[in-house]
Amino acid sequence: MAATATMNGRPRDGDTGTTELLRFATAGSVDDGKSTLIGRLLHDAKSILADQLAHVKETSERRGDGELNLALLTDGLRAEREQGITIDVAYRSFQTDKRRFIIADCPGHEQYTRNMVTGASTADLSLVLIDARNGLVRQSRRHAAISALLRTPHLVVCINKMDLVGYDQAVFDAIVADFKAWAAPFDGFNEITFIPISALKGDNVVEGSANMPWYSGPTLLHHLESVEIAGDRNLDDWRFPVQWVVRPQNDERYHDYRGYAGQVAGGVFRPGEEVVVLPSGRTTKVAGIDTLDGPRDHAFPPESVTLLLEDDLDVSRGDMIARPSDAPTVARELEAVVCWMADAPLKAGGRYAIKHTTRAARAIVDGIDWKLDVETLERNGDADGLSLNEIGHVKLRLSAPLAFDSYERNRDTGSFILIDEASNDTVGAGLIVVP
Repeated sequence: MAATATMNGRPRDGDTGTTELLRFATAGSVDDGKSTLIGRLLHDAKSILADQLAHVKETSERRGDGELNLALLTDGLRAEREQGITIDVAYRSFQTDKRRFIIADCPGHEQYTRNMVTGASTADLSLVLIDARNGLVRQSRRHAAISALLRTPHLVVCINKMDLVGYDQAVFDAIVADFKAWAAPFDGFNEITFIPISALKGDNVVEGSANMPWYSGPTLLHHLESVEIAGDRNLDDWRFPVQWVVRPQNDERYHDYRGYAGQVAGGVFRPGEEVVVLPSGRTTKVAGIDTLDGPRDHAFPPESVTLLLEDDLDVSRGDMIARPSDAPTVARELEAVVCWMADAPLKAGGRYAIKHTTRAARAIVDGIDWKLDVETLERNGDADGLSLNEIGHVKLRLSAPLAFDSYERNRDTGSFILIDEASNDTVGAGLIVVP
């Protein structure tokens, strides 16, 4: 096979010429080198402050690592450093001439899969590492499956530690073939790119590798800088969850001002366009769009703005403003794929608070249709509950109507979290399925 790599076409080599923000999450099995890769990316992209580098050198020497341990740049918790693993999601940001980046370094241990869901939930791209010596292991499959369920638009599979297998193309090709065969039944992968790297040595991370002349694809940084993400957001379906109502009380100039603040979750809003307020179903028109920088003639995701409406309607936090012709579903029942994050299992009849966009309600579990086996991608219909880190199809009955889309249609209006009302802990993350 050609040692390049995208399942849905080669990456573009063109320069994007933009400083837009790319959020990406890293994941993989324990000791696949996630934190080392992020450290290498920051180091070679010259995004580390001198005092940070000095601290890492000092810590590396004290630990007896033998050489600069770049993983320490992201393994921020004391327990992580002592055990040599990532526990919490470690966030880092850096910037090149072409893009700004926010990295979520997600944990590799299976008991921290829920943290991986948190880190990947807002990502434009997921980066899964595979140890070239071990191939595709269970936890790597689990993380890739979660990326597919989360509909992360782009997936990069980095086959790491190529230096430990002699930079052998046959090893890379075999892992790529294995991953493709495993991923074939999934419909959640829009684009998969495979890159052979050595995070420790720096091969194909920022600079190309003289050790792998057989690989003709991009380096990791080049791909991150050039992958197209502008078209990933839904610009067709208008969605504006109201976060709060703006009524200035201390300025006479704005005595009659009434605006609705929030973040655009879909579509392009413009003054003069007809909209519907849900769940009430009342219609009106957009009178104006305000921002901190002044009025605007349009607003699109993920901008935070204040909408002004022509009519004085009863609109409150949690309401959804949409276009009448493509309004979301409004219902007191929904079905969703849920990733369970609590020690106490999810059971039929369980009661939880549900948080969807800016709206809160209560939910009762009506039933669990199936659990997903991430090893085989099979659905097990004999499911009486979901345990920690398990994923399944759940039916919920709600105390109040929600305006929602399928997660496939809109990641913002198609997702929710479940909260234990006694502890206030987040216990589940749901991806809505609309039949």
